[in-house]
Amino acid sequence: ALGSLKLCDRTGQYSADSSFGNMDNLPVPQQIRISNITCDSFKISWDMEIRGRERITHFFIDLNKKEIRKDNKFKLKDVPTKLVAKAVPLPMMVRGHWFLSPRTEYTVAVQTAAKRADGDYSVSLWSEIIEFCTADYSSVHLKQLLQKAEAIAGRMLPFTVFYRNQQREFFQQDRDTQCQQMLPVVKDNSGSHGSPISAKLEGIFFSCNTEFNTGQPPQDSPYGPYRFQVRPAEDLFNHNTNIYFGDFYCMYTSYHYVILVLAPAGSKGDVFCRGRLPVLDRSNNRFLTYTEEEEGQLSFLHAQNVVLEVIYTEPVDLSLGTVSQISGHQLMSLSTANAKKDPSCKICNISVGR
Repeated sequence: ALGSLKLCDRTGQYSADSSFGNMDNLPVPQQIRISNITCDSFKISWDMEIRGRERITHFFIDLNKKEIRKDNKFKLKDVPTKLVAKAVPLPMMVRGHWFLSPRTEYTVAVQTAAKRADGDYSVSLWSEIIEFCTADYSSVHLKQLLQKAEAIAGRMLPFTVFYRNQQREFFQQDRDTQCQQMLPVVKDNSGSHGSPISAKLEGIFFSCNTEFNTGQPPQDSPYGPYRFQVRPAEDLFNHNTNIYFGDFYCMYTSYHYVILVLAPAGSKGDVFCRGRLPVLDRSNNRFLTYTEEEEGQLSFLHAQNVVLEVIYTEPVDLSLGTVSQISGHQLMSLSTANAKKDPSCKICNISVGR
């Protein structure tokens, strides 16, 4: 029955299908309200006139991603973004079988319907079109992502420096005094679509991964042939630095990336992350740790089997490190700038969206 069902369009016109009749007795949904929005669910309610309400048996709800909105035709290929729901008390929870994506703009419109004895429906006009946006991953979803990342992190390797590669112009020293710092910028949209830090958190990207055979940072980079190294690493990661898990993703390759946030306690970045991201134990996690030696110095370890992207949330003085040219290649194919996550990867995806 659903395969042959034709709904009226949302501009207020009646369906051309003559099997839909008696529409004058069905109330049109008005004042659509969306509430309790999460990354994969929402509640919907509306007002209706009393006239004809007793005849309603079903609600037809048309949900579309805003950027690909099409004419409203009920086709099997559109399922599950078209829903025929039995009339239930409002508000009605929409979740699960809709496969909603986090942080995505949708449009929604509603019809009331009455199922007839012959199996067809009488329908009302469409309601007005409402727009809304789903939310970021919740703390529960991020903990699921964290557990997946922990499962493949591998053993820990020592490192001594945080580093950042850029073009030569980025590190030129003939700036005015105010610009002798690397300043935080808003993170791009790379990684998981529902990560709360994408396009919101301000910070500076650093790396700390080392090559297994040398124990040193790799000589190849996708971001530029000049490298700024912060030594010792404790200038960025120390007893006053909180560490948060931000994301876990891959880009259609065998490499998996983990984003960590280093935020000095009480800083703007720390306030942003608190309550949004899982906080990690500085000396006991699967990705990035330090331990204090007898002399009071800190020794550092990073996970072997993932590529760590570390976001430091405060300005960094260029005087804290040195700039030198690397001898390797600039491998642009490894860049993660605005990279899209592989939605089919079973290692780094959770059930609520990509």
